[in-house]
Amino acid sequence: MNLSLLLLALRARYKTVLLAIGVTVFAAVVISLILPKKYEAGVSMVVNYKGVDPVTGLSAPAQLMPGFIATQVDIIKSKNVALKVVDDLKLASDPAVQAQFLSATDGRGTVRDWLAEVLLKKLDVVPSRDSNVLSITFRGNDPQFVAAVANAFANAYLDFSVQLKINPVQQASGYISTQLKGLRDQYELAQTRLSKYQKENNIFSADNRLDVETARLSELSSQLVAVQSLSMDAASRRRQVQGNASSSPDVLNSPLIQGLRSNLALAEAKLADTAQRLEPNHPAYKAAKSEVDKLRSNLEEQIRISSNGVVASADINERRESELRAAVAAQKSKVLALNSARDEFNVLTNEMETARHAYELASQRLNQISLEGQSKQADIAVLSAATAPLDPASPRMLLNIALAIVIGTLLGFGYVLILELSDQRIRSASHLVEAFGLPVLGVIQKPRVSSGKKKVNQRPIGGDGAHNQALPI
Repeated sequence: MNLSLLLLALRARYKTVLLAIGVTVFAAVVISLILPKKYEAGVSMVVNYKGVDPVTGLSAPAQLMPGFIATQVDIIKSKNVALKVVDDLKLASDPAVQAQFLSATDGRGTVRDWLAEVLLKKLDVVPSRDSNVLSITFRGNDPQFVAAVANAFANAYLDFSVQLKINPVQQASGYISTQLKGLRDQYELAQTRLSKYQKENNIFSADNRLDVETARLSELSSQLVAVQSLSMDAASRRRQVQGNASSSPDVLNSPLIQGLRSNLALAEAKLADTAQRLEPNHPAYKAAKSEVDKLRSNLEEQIRISSNGVVASADINERRESELRAAVAAQKSKVLALNSARDEFNVLTNEMETARHAYELASQRLNQISLEGQSKQADIAVLSAATAPLDPASPRMLLNIALAIVIGTLLGFGYVLILELSDQRIRSASHLVEAFGLPVLGVIQKPRVSSGKKKVNQRPIGGDGAHNQALPI
């Protein structure tokens, strides 16, 4: 059956369609009048998302926002929130509610649990698509009651959210308090070890003391280098003095020896002159010779003394060099020991500073979460509270009638289609041609009634009229 035949069938059986629509609309009106009126009251709440961990204080990533809103919806629909609503409204103590409970459950379970389940069945929570707003809707027969229950769910959700916020903070506070005690013990132990090490090694400022000892080592090293140079020079002079003292520069440059040499030369010249003039036994000759011997003896004594001075100076320089070497070695050992002590001191200082820093951070975090644990403010606010609705949410008479018209129309169309399929009739000349495959000679028009009389216009078969009944040939 094509669309044109269906339209012809609907036109022929339009009364059936109208009857189906009328019956459906009548049934919808009757059902709407019979059904009890249902009222809805809603509360709009905005949820702020901070996502701060109570222990670390770090913020969670913003990607968790969709999951957070879904979690809030589940919290509102949780049984704990419903039980709090039951307790806040004191529904379990109502005798009528207790009677309904006994009738519905035969006394199995508790009134609170039963009421919580009943309330949750009539509760609906819808999050906004592009915002952090939640809509809490409750349905019931009494407008005042549904408004009260919707507001009670909002308040219970606020209280429960605060509790969910406070409980982890309080647990974290206890955990941090325990850890803080351990951190304080570590800090005190590190400080005690540092103080003990300072007293044992007489260290108050390792860096400054090390600078002084290093400078002293540098000074001793400089002195050692200078003394080594002097010692080498003195050793060379000593070797020369010990080999030939009379030709040594230290001996030759002595003013006393130079004077004695001059006097000896004059005395020898005088002795030579006297020897030419006098005999060896002459008193003048003996006096001149005695003076020469005396001067020569004094010169040799002074050369010996000067040589001993050069040797003694070399020995002194060697002893000074040896002493400076020992002092430099001792100073090096002292500097190395101070380096080791400084390293250990720095390690102990770093341990103490690390322990102190950890203790201070934990103490600050404990103070912060203690304040947060005492705060009763939630990250949730009520945008609009529920009020008693003036009009029922259901049944909606106009909507039901509109739906009944649509349904009745569909039912009428379906019934007409079933009738046509079960009892198919010829509705047009084209249908006749399609059904039998024969040409149509003419169509006889249906008789028309006018002015109270039935007049039948008959025309011969095969005439020029187009409105003739089709006859197959």
